[in-house]
Amino acid sequence: QVQLVESGGGLVQTGGSLRLSCAASGRTFSSAAMGWFRQAPGKEREFVAALMWNGGSTIYADSVKGRVTISRDNAKTTVYLEMNSLKPEDTAVYYCAARTTAFGLSTHPGFYDFWGQGTQVTVSS
Repeated sequence: QVQLVESGGGLVQTGGSLRLSCAASGRTFSSAAMGWFRQAPGKEREFVAALMWNGGSTIYADSVKGRVTISRDNAKTTVYLEMNSLKPEDTAVYYCAARTTAFGLSTHPGFYDFWGQGTQVTVSS
């Protein structure tokens, strides 16, 4: 079974930083597209960033561009989301997602086959 397990969330002040981790297991991810999404209560799930495992190409939402970096560690089969200059509007549950066979990236949640349980990020003003 494919498993995606997020960690690294927590409470941080405005302007602070966090690094979220997504540990992937259960299948090879060498052809995968990996995504980060976030969702606040009462709001739709929102795209944050995505990465192609093969070549490491990335895309970012305009709302986080310049403040967020998505990356992966091949040996650890882990995807990271490094977030800097955090704002209260970044407060949400952050989800890791994977499409295990992909030839490109997508910002749409329906593109992804597997999801983690989420990790809470709270940014206080």
